[in-house]
Amino acid sequence: MEILRLKPAYKDYVWGGHRLVDEYGKDFDGEILAESWELSCHPDGPSMIADGKWAGATLPEYIRNSEEDVLGTNCRRFSDFPLLVKLIDAKDSLSVQVHPDNEYALINEGQYGKTEVWYVVDAGEGAFLYYGFENEISKDEFRRRIEEAALTDVLHTVSVKKGDVFFIEAGTIHAIGGNILLAEIQQNSNVTYRVYDYGRNGRDGKKRELHLAQAMKVTKRGPAVPENDMYPHIADCDYFTVDKLNLDGVFRSRLGGCVTKKSFLSILVLDGEGKIRNDSGSVDYKKGDCLFLPAGSGPYEISGVCDALAVTVGEKEDTTSASPK
Repeated sequence: MEILRLKPAYKDYVWGGHRLVDEYGKDFDGEILAESWELSCHPDGPSMIADGKWAGATLPEYIRNSEEDVLGTNCRRFSDFPLLVKLIDAKDSLSVQVHPDNEYALINEGQYGKTEVWYVVDAGEGAFLYYGFENEISKDEFRRRIEEAALTDVLHTVSVKKGDVFFIEAGTIHAIGGNILLAEIQQNSNVTYRVYDYGRNGRDGKKRELHLAQAMKVTKRGPAVPENDMYPHIADCDYFTVDKLNLDGVFRSRLGGCVTKKSFLSILVLDGEGKIRNDSGSVDYKKGDCLFLPAGSGPYEISGVCDALAVTVGEKEDTTSASPK
């Protein structure tokens, strides 16, 4: 089965910049490009096949119409495609927000909740993010600080640098600060509850909507607990496994692997260029490309220079018994 290059869906949220166009070559002609949804089957922005036999089809169409099981057996426990991969350019700070877990989201939103991982691709001097609370707080204090616009005083502030990784479980309050570019691998969900937005106006000149009632129900009001047992992976949970790929072109210019029938492989190229090949042919890659290798496509080899994230779906059991509406 052939290797597919994907064309992302684009989001022009008000806090975004232009680095994904200037530095990653994204084909977008607007003034602001906040997010590119590189690997997506979500109806709010599915990615497309860029070239080859399936050029012009959306990723969901390709999956639905393929004669083979291109997702793999590990994905069968999910009623929907399980994950979404993004590049995010935060020129300005994102809102302070929280995502619900599966149980709440399936009942109230008709889609899965959102657990995610951030890989910091680049960060400017003094860049930081909010990650959970500094200490445990009561529901009453949480509500009061939201009303008094003093919520950030009790959030845990973390300085960030290139290569940092943050695992954000559903229910963890968080916010990406300005001047940060990151890759996000998350559950296939677009449910976000905005808690605080710095008094910022949207494009219509009005304050952006907050979701305080929902946030009060789903937020864990304590410090975030970093996951320290994911080695050798960058992240490993029920919805995705993320590994780092690196070729320096000198000491290591090739690496290989095998895509079994258990899971597809998605490769997000953060830097570099080269070629990836399997038994069906080869594809040139460059910085910003997202490649999809179907489950069961067999041995592959990557050559050149690259800094990339490899995403698969591991062998875990989903404890969620409900399914989206």
